[in-house]
Amino acid sequence: MAAQIHIRLVTKQIKYAVPDTPFAVPCTVSCSELNSIVNGLIKDNNEERQHGEIDFDFLVYGEVLRVPLNEHLEEHSISSEVIVEVEYFERVPAPEPYDCLLHDDWVSAVQVRNGWILSGCYDNTLHLWTTKGRHQLTIPGHTGPIKAVAWVSFDDTMATFVSASHDQTAMLWEWNVSSNAVECIHVCRGHERGLECVGISPCKSRMATGGWDTRLKIWSADIHEESNMSGETLPKRMKTEHGKSQVRTPLITLKGHKEAISSVEWTDGSEICTASWDHTLRLWDTEIGGIKSEIVGNKSFFDASWSPLSRMLITASADRHIRLYDPRSKEGSLVKSTFTSHTVWVQCVKWSTTDEHLFISGSHDHQVKLWDSRSPKAPLFDLRGHEGKVLCCDWSNPELIVSGDSDNTLRIFHSNR
Repeated sequence: MAAQIHIRLVTKQIKYAVPDTPFAVPCTVSCSELNSIVNGLIKDNNEERQHGEIDFDFLVYGEVLRVPLNEHLEEHSISSEVIVEVEYFERVPAPEPYDCLLHDDWVSAVQVRNGWILSGCYDNTLHLWTTKGRHQLTIPGHTGPIKAVAWVSFDDTMATFVSASHDQTAMLWEWNVSSNAVECIHVCRGHERGLECVGISPCKSRMATGGWDTRLKIWSADIHEESNMSGETLPKRMKTEHGKSQVRTPLITLKGHKEAISSVEWTDGSEICTASWDHTLRLWDTEIGGIKSEIVGNKSFFDASWSPLSRMLITASADRHIRLYDPRSKEGSLVKSTFTSHTVWVQCVKWSTTDEHLFISGSHDHQVKLWDSRSPKAPLFDLRGHEGKVLCCDWSNPELIVSGDSDNTLRIFHSNR
C-alpha cells in the first residue's frame, strides 16, 4: 500500500467550502487529483449545485503546488508526518486575445484609464484609442521617442495626462473628451538628457520623472497650479511653440543614482521608489529631499512595479529573472522570490490593481507572462502574439492586459478577472 499523508482542506472562498476534517491521501497526490477530490466534496456538500467542475489551485506552506505533494514537502523540508493544510482557490482563467492595434513605429509606452488607452511611440507621437480598439487621436508635439505615459485625472468631459520623451521634456496635456481636442498645457524642462519614466502621486497633484541624466525630478501635475511647493507665486510662464503651453520647471531635483533612472513609482504621498541601470533601487523622501534607503542588485534594473495591496516590489532586470522584494523586511534577504521563465532580458513588469498576488511581465523574448507571486517556478500563462521585443505593459484596468512591442503593435488581452 502506498504511503499516505493526512491533509486538511481549507479555503477563503466560502461558496466552495467543504468540511475541514483531516483525511488521508496518497503521498504522491497531484494537483489534478486534489482538484477531483475537492470537486467531489463540493458536490457531496451541495447536491443542488448544477455547475460543472471548477478548476482550483492549491497553496501549501505559502507556495502554489506544481509537483506531487510529497516532492513539494521535501523541497520545503517539511515532515510528511504532520497534518498538511492545503488551501484551495479558484484558478485564474486564461487571458483571451482581444485586439492588436497597429502603430507606425515601436510602441514604448502605454497606460489604460477607464475606457481609454494612451500609447506612446518611437515616431514621437502619442495615440488615444478606445478599449474597443478604435483609434481616436494621433498627438504630435514631442521631438524624440516617447518612453512613458501616465493619466493624471479623468472625468466624463476632461482628462489630463503626461508624456515623457527622449527629447528631454515631459508634457502635460489636457484632452477635451466631448470635442476630442488635445492641447499641451505645460512643457516640463529641466532634464539634461532623455527621459525614461514618469510617475503620478496618489493625490494626483505631483509627478516625478527620471532618465539618463540620473536625476529624479518632482513637478506639479496640476495644470492650473502656478505656485511652487512653498506657496510662492511663480513668474508668468513663457509661451512656447506648442500654442498655449507654458514652460514648467521642477519643484525639487534629487541626486544619488549613478546611471539612468528606468522606473519611478510613488509608494505614498511623500515616498518614491526608483529603479536604475546602476543596479540599485532607492526609496526617496520628498519631504526632506533625500534618500531613505537603498537596495543593491547585481544587474541593471529596467523596470519596477510597487503594489499598494501587498506593499511588495517586483523588478525587471538585465537578465531573465524577475525578483520580488519586500522593502520593509528587517531580516534575511530582501529578495523573497525569483521568477524564471523568460529566456532573455525582462523589460517591463506590472502588478494587478485588484489581486495582491498577480502580476505580468514582458521580455525581449517576445513573451508576455502572467504570474502568481506564490508560484515562482512557472507562470500561470504565456500571452503569445508579439513578434519583437516587448517594451511596455500595463494592467491598470483589471479587465485588460495590454503590451507594446518593437513589432509596432499594441496587443490587448481580456484578463477575465
